[in-house]
Amino acid sequence: MHWWFPSNASSVGGQVDSLFYVILYITGAVFVLVEAGLLVFLVRYRRRDGRRATYVEGSTRAEIIWTTIPAVILVSLALFSQPLWSRIKSADTYPPNADHLAVEAKQFEWRVTYPGPDGKLGTDDDFMQKDELHLVVNHDYVIDLTSRDVVHDFFIPAFRIKQDAVPGMLIKVWVRPTVVGTYELACAELCGLGHYRMRAQVVVQTDSDYAAWLRSQGQATSSAPAASPTAQEGTP
Repeated sequence: MHWWFPSNASSVGGQVDSLFYVILYITGAVFVLVEAGLLVFLVRYRRRDGRRATYVEGSTRAEIIWTTIPAVILVSLALFSQPLWSRIKSADTYPPNADHLAVEAKQFEWRVTYPGPDGKLGTDDDFMQKDELHLVVNHDYVIDLTSRDVVHDFFIPAFRIKQDAVPGMLIKVWVRPTVVGTYELACAELCGLGHYRMRAQVVVQTDSDYAAWLRSQGQATSSAPAASPTAQEGTP
């Protein structure tokens, strides 16, 4: 069990962590300053015998300052994070040669569809695995994410990837795993009484190990999974 982030295992994880720390340091500094100010005021203006309370009308200058500073910080963080956000979330920026898989969320399991020997998603030779997502290290993947019933959340902490799966929508998720290993895929949205057990394994393998796994599934080659034909493409 990790008390902090698990080790990064994706191409964007380092940048996500850097952005997180920038926000953490800024908000942490603001928290310390506000709490320190609160303590100073509690001591300095505490109740004392002979001191009468007075009405303070306020300061327009002070209000402008403490409104402007947070606004500038917020806008700066938004501009700073926009390139990374677009890279992760915008389908227009995804690598055109990425492999395709499909993941359907369902109470309380993950159904992963892989392309069969023809390498095409949505054909008769596709095959499905429950609660197992196999990927090749340093390969780009675009995952067609759907939900059969309620809102779920596709969350792989080691990849720093988190995306809602919404019924009636097809949402594309891009990832490039960079470290061989086994990681957790969890649902991060309360989706019913069995939410706690909606977990899956993400297995990142070398090319040869992935090929061996495909052979064990009765498949010769593969590259992509199928999307639900009734889903409507979009982003929540």
